[in-house]
Amino acid sequence: MVDFSIRTVQGDITTIPVDAIVNAANERMLGGGGVDGAIHDASGPLLFEACMEVKEVSPGVRCPTGEARITPAFDLPADYVIHTVGPVWRGGSNNEEEMLSSAYRTSMLLAEENGCESISFPCISTGVFSFPFEQACNIALDTLGGFSGSDTIAEVLLVCFSVPREEEYRQILAAHPLSD
Repeated sequence: MVDFSIRTVQGDITTIPVDAIVNAANERMLGGGGVDGAIHDASGPLLFEACMEVKEVSPGVRCPTGEARITPAFDLPADYVIHTVGPVWRGGSNNEEEMLSSAYRTSMLLAEENGCESISFPCISTGVFSFPFEQACNIALDTLGGFSGSDTIAEVLLVCFSVPREEEYRQILAAHPLSD
């Protein structure tokens, strides 16, 4: 059993006040479409500058798939943006599950290292990266459920932009073993 609350929320992740907002980023960390673009737009131009300051680990890569990096949140109602890169779905035989789990785990570790009490996650990799939604939700919940003993994190919000997706995620959460 986890020692923090986990709940689904329907809404715009850029408007929900938390200590850390997780950005479903790409490896360049310079903005993009979907959640990534929305977070960059809402945060303002200083987020782009902060991301440019993150050292590349290889040409064009600031945050490899399955890892996370942290920046200030600037104009967002949060202290931090945790940028994480989930895998592109390629059929499931290319370590996609392990990389997605790592994206959630490394994000939680960064939140804890930075004293965050609350964190909001989008459903990583389920947009343009095409990870099957239900499978991605269960991987997220398995990973979060295995993250016990947090000294700081009290609340995890799983944010979905659409009502139908939030309802689906809420049903998956209710049926998940960590809800027992």
